[in-house]
Amino acid sequence: MSRPVRKVLVIKLGALGDFVLALAAARKIREAHPQAHITLLTTPPYEALAQASPYFDAVETDGRPEDAAELRAMLKRMRGARYDRIYDLQTSGRSSRYFYALWPFAPKWSGIAPGSAFRHKNPDRDHMHTLERQADQLKVAGIWPDAPTAPGEAPAPDLTWMAEAPLKIRPTRPFVLLVPGASAHRPEKRWPAERFNEVARFLDDAGYDVVVIGGPQENALARIIAKGAKGVRDLTGRTDFAQIAALGAKAVLAIGNDTGPLHLITAAGAPTIALFSSASDPALCAPRGHVTIVRSDDLNDVPAETVLTAARAMLPQKEKAPA
Repeated sequence: MSRPVRKVLVIKLGALGDFVLALAAARKIREAHPQAHITLLTTPPYEALAQASPYFDAVETDGRPEDAAELRAMLKRMRGARYDRIYDLQTSGRSSRYFYALWPFAPKWSGIAPGSAFRHKNPDRDHMHTLERQADQLKVAGIWPDAPTAPGEAPAPDLTWMAEAPLKIRPTRPFVLLVPGASAHRPEKRWPAERFNEVARFLDDAGYDVVVIGGPQENALARIIAKGAKGVRDLTGRTDFAQIAALGAKAVLAIGNDTGPLHLITAAGAPTIALFSSASDPALCAPRGHVTIVRSDDLNDVPAETVLTAARAMLPQKEKAPA
């Protein structure tokens, strides 16, 4: 008779978009182990969002130790916890080394580490969208036997539980979220702010509030977007991940580049227009849900009208703006 699974650790570090996509797997892990105490090992930026989720009983944020002392402390705690099972959703060299550090008493491990109990050995894993890849990983682990793993079939993450969270703004009209940022070192992933401005002015005239989100480094972009549009609210630098999800749960539409906050907004329920350049492949990493992908090798070649056409089709019928 197999030992009951009472204590579970889930490992997920990485970028925001990857973290959000992994919440679909986290949901399946919770469903498979409803009575277990599930701990998430992650990094500080994701603490509030993870604590607000229904999937974890505890959140530890030292998953990326900065020195040998921090690594020893983390591994000592992992050994002392005596987990029955560990789901490594990071599946990196770093996270796999944690498995070897727990020998000779490593718990049953789901990941890519050679020698682990539920090793995910699919040779195509690096060519699968994150959702299908993690679904296949959990299928191998035996907790999702009918996991859909064909392209586009795995369920999207669901953050609609953020719908009741309070907002920092009090919009007087239906609002649209604009996400003009992207990684600072990936300027090719950004649609020009001037095009976002054209979209913002259209939406303002059509009766929508426009909320611009991003980090403090996107303040300048928000100022460009707000020119000539009175209904623009600049929240750049003033939202944490939980607040972004709360906004996404109430927005009528979101438009943005391939960046983590857009994943968060989509998972929270907002219909989304996602802009992709040749810098990333939506087949591997696009947000999934009610999503329209606008793709061009060079986003400078995408006119505002292309995005506005998609927006008109996605706005709620009773509130749809005139063409």
